[in-house]
Amino acid sequence: MEIIRLVEGSSLPVKQTLREMDVPRSSFYRWYRRYLDHGYDGLTNQPPHARRFWNRIPESEKGRVVAEALKKPELTPRELAWHITDSQGAFISESSVYRILRDYDLVASPAYIVLTAADEFRHKTRRVHELWQTDFTYFKIIGWGWYYLSTILDDYSRYIIAWLLTSTMAADDVKNTLDLAITKTGAPGSMSGTGRGCYRTMGPATWRGT
Repeated sequence: MEIIRLVEGSSLPVKQTLREMDVPRSSFYRWYRRYLDHGYDGLTNQPPHARRFWNRIPESEKGRVVAEALKKPELTPRELAWHITDSQGAFISESSVYRILRDYDLVASPAYIVLTAADEFRHKTRRVHELWQTDFTYFKIIGWGWYYLSTILDDYSRYIIAWLLTSTMAADDVKNTLDLAITKTGAPGSMSGTGRGCYRTMGPATWRGT
């Protein structure tokens, strides 16, 4: 405060006054800004701050992700990221959601996913091509980026009818894979056409032809 008063009352320019007192200009202007913003109390010594990372997710946000994951365990990390963005207006990426759930041991290993009777269709399939399932498997190739394997699986035979390797997970990618399966098998109906189909969007998407 004494330095600020001396500079304010000096007849010399600020730069010269600070040089005479051997006070760095950066320090003085930092002090002066704190004084203007907070008054005398703003000049008290500030405790050193822990190192901060601009992109580190706050613990409160991690807690929100975990809470939503426990309320909606059926959602994948991608679906959970969309849900949080749409319902709470807070953007978070799929990869961040996955890391948070992994750190809290909330990501199930594909080899140990337990299905209950409620997860299955009420009416079991009894023949080939009665029910198809679609799914995406995504993986990262070092030096190339992310790729997505779109597959069509026959529910009765568990045979992969058609597949496509894509660079996105868009609806058109599913449609193209489904059209490929229809062309390959000669099954009646199509995504846009003749015949009927029904869909279920709980977990992997499914297509039932009639």
